[in-house]
Amino acid sequence: MGLLNKKWIMREMHGAVPDGLHGNSHIAKLLFARGIDTEKKVEEFFFPKLEILHDPFLMKDMKKAVKRVTEALKKKEKILVYGDYDVDGATAVALVYSFLEKQGASLGFFVPDRYVDGYGLSTRGVDFAAAEGYSLMIVLDCGIKNNEEIAYANEKGIDVIIGDHHQPGDTLPDAYAILDPKCDNDKYPYKELSGCGVGFKFIQAFSIKHNLNVREMVYPFLDLVAISIAADVVPLTDENRILSYFGLMLVNTMPRPGVEALLSYSKVEHVKRSTKLASGTNRPTYFNKELTSNDLVFMIGPRINAAGRMESEEGQKSARLAVELLLAKDIEQAKEIAESINKFNTERKMLDSQATEDALKQLEQNPLMQGRNTTVVYDKSWNQGIVGIVASRLTETYYRPTVVFTESKKGDMLVGSARSVGGFDIYSAIERCWLFLQHFGGHKYATGLSILHHDLEPFAQAFEDIVTQMLKDDGQTLVPTITIDDDLDFSEITFEFYRELKRFLPFGAQNTNPIFRTNKVLDTGYSRKVGKNHLKLSLFQQDKHSFPINAIAFGQGDLFETIKSGVPFNICYEITENEWNGVVSIQLNIKDIQFER
Repeated sequence: MGLLNKKWIMREMHGAVPDGLHGNSHIAKLLFARGIDTEKKVEEFFFPKLEILHDPFLMKDMKKAVKRVTEALKKKEKILVYGDYDVDGATAVALVYSFLEKQGASLGFFVPDRYVDGYGLSTRGVDFAAAEGYSLMIVLDCGIKNNEEIAYANEKGIDVIIGDHHQPGDTLPDAYAILDPKCDNDKYPYKELSGCGVGFKFIQAFSIKHNLNVREMVYPFLDLVAISIAADVVPLTDENRILSYFGLMLVNTMPRPGVEALLSYSKVEHVKRSTKLASGTNRPTYFNKELTSNDLVFMIGPRINAAGRMESEEGQKSARLAVELLLAKDIEQAKEIAESINKFNTERKMLDSQATEDALKQLEQNPLMQGRNTTVVYDKSWNQGIVGIVASRLTETYYRPTVVFTESKKGDMLVGSARSVGGFDIYSAIERCWLFLQHFGGHKYATGLSILHHDLEPFAQAFEDIVTQMLKDDGQTLVPTITIDDDLDFSEITFEFYRELKRFLPFGAQNTNPIFRTNKVLDTGYSRKVGKNHLKLSLFQQDKHSFPINAIAFGQGDLFETIKSGVPFNICYEITENEWNGVVSIQLNIKDIQFER
């Protein structure tokens, strides 16, 4: 069941675009839609500066955290860096561990096993710390809801510093220090940092306090922050955009061995060449292509995640691999670890493909599910590490809030992942099902949860009722939408215009690649089907004087015959570039096609 009919909506503009914002009216409109309404803001947006990052000491408990780590270093206490098993957690652990290693700390790190420990700080992790003589734990990308586990650590005489970015519960844990900008009483001005981003603010604060050279001691870790921002889909606004901008610059010019080793599996190889920036200047790049946030999401993210998703007979060792890869000092060591991680990723792809196929069949064979506003599916055979991926696949097909459950390793409960659509707050919906929840946590678009076996049907019904009511209250409908940023004529799509668009990079959540609309376009006669179900198009605009333009439309091969019939149609698209045999040309990446009625 595919969703072919999407609703196109024009992005709403709140007020008139100020005069003089930019020489090109389309670029000015894109800037204004992002809240950039003065020349000063334009300057800061197009030319990010690390000097305008927020003061890390504005974060509540930052002074306490820096002081406690300083004491631990002086007393040569053992510090355990503990982080979640996903990309954000792995990058956060690698960042803080590497930094403290340079300060001469006595260190270790612990990554929980998804199947043994579950999400967050675990009692097993605390027991490990106690047994190995660690007196301080720095818990990253988790911990904000681990009240019991932190109380247990306190009983063991272990101080805990939390560096998290998830939504806190009603009662904060009794940790030595809590670094989480989402806490109600935290005055840090930007609330959307990744978990690794919070770790970055800590090492920034530590460096400032100890008069270290921030540029030399802190900024080299921005590549890890950029990877976390991309993979965790946090908004690419404000501070995140600055961190990601410079982090991507590092990835492209001085990649760490682990990143280079992983990218080799995506045919990204070391080639010395220069890349022309939007400003017109050349910058040396390391690889055979300039990597974007999108590349980090699809080339790096899944492979790092695979280490934490897949079971291994050696238990925690598989989860540790991602951190070990990011800590690798040379390319040979990195390649060896990357090979193991890539094998996990290959296995993960096979398992999630099969589970997705099973889930789709389960839904197709259940007529009662067809008219619902939600999807809830369960199969005890599905791998716990891939239920989140399956949930994402199902939302792409059915476009509704989705929860995918499997059985926990112990068999005592069901564990699941929830994924949302559009602007729907699935965290709030799951939270309202509190009566059936054993554990849960996450954010607006994705959460993890666990329930008891006998609560599956009651939970599914409660989730359906709550989502339906929330949709009604907010006036939302479960129709996939595409937001159009502006209308363009083909004659306006020039290399100069594209260079201006590239200045909006890096793209990500809340700073998306602009989508344009052009009406009444026709096939030049050179369009063709390619691959399994894709279109390689050559188009011109009816009644307009413009050169033909090339386009690619993935997954829309079924429209080929209608396009070839000569019927005018409307397209919405992103503007990209295509390089073939050394020739660079502009190409449209078509998101949807609508035929003239």
